[in-house]
Amino acid sequence: MKTINLTVLAFAAWGMLATGEAVAAPVGEVAYIAGTLSAQKPDGTVKILSRKSEIEVGDTLSTEKDSYVQINFADKSQATLRPNSRLKIEAYQFNEKEPEKDNLLFGLLKGGLRTLTGLIGKRGNQDAYRLQTKAATIGIRGSSGDTLECSEGCAGVTSTSDKLPPGVYHATHTGVYIIINEQGSQLIGKGQFGFVKDAQTAPVLLTTDPGMGLNDMPFSLGVCGSAAGGGAGKNACIMR
Repeated sequence: MKTINLTVLAFAAWGMLATGEAVAAPVGEVAYIAGTLSAQKPDGTVKILSRKSEIEVGDTLSTEKDSYVQINFADKSQATLRPNSRLKIEAYQFNEKEPEKDNLLFGLLKGGLRTLTGLIGKRGNQDAYRLQTKAATIGIRGSSGDTLECSEGCAGVTSTSDKLPPGVYHATHTGVYIIINEQGSQLIGKGQFGFVKDAQTAPVLLTTDPGMGLNDMPFSLGVCGSAAGGGAGKNACIMR
């Protein structure tokens, strides 16, 4: 009887793999959390996550008031969600031996995200790492920066974000980002700020920090003393 049961289980497991019903492999892990983080799965279920919780493709991550979360991904990239933010892991593919197949797509639905690239976007296709917002797609090319999706308001994301007019804001700390929509594109270099009002308006460079309030972060994501204000001061590089 035991042999029969094991055989049935083996065929059931093979059937799940063949039909794509196997459990999804994790692509990242929660490295640091201050506050509350939840993940809505593709089937609609919601889980409260903690440090070392696994992140999978299809997860929609949400932070609550005064909550910050750092996620480390398999290619050594990092992402930090700010309070009152939602991020969907739309796609993620990484194989050390196949850089031409790299693919990472995040959907920033609202709030703020600090990004630091790993191997995806630095090798093979430089356009493999993309951040989708309501107004534009942001390409990340071996760099670090902050993005605020404020199309429907940004209250509580940073200490000053509630004062920002609607739109998408970006500050580059290192390297180069590019903001693209159907109306045009704009490179955002180190220490620069970009803005796009909506999908019908071309992205533009701003002459100064519009008041993104990026210094209020309880821990560092490898950005120290940035001209863009993403980590000014020596204490910005201390985990606390």
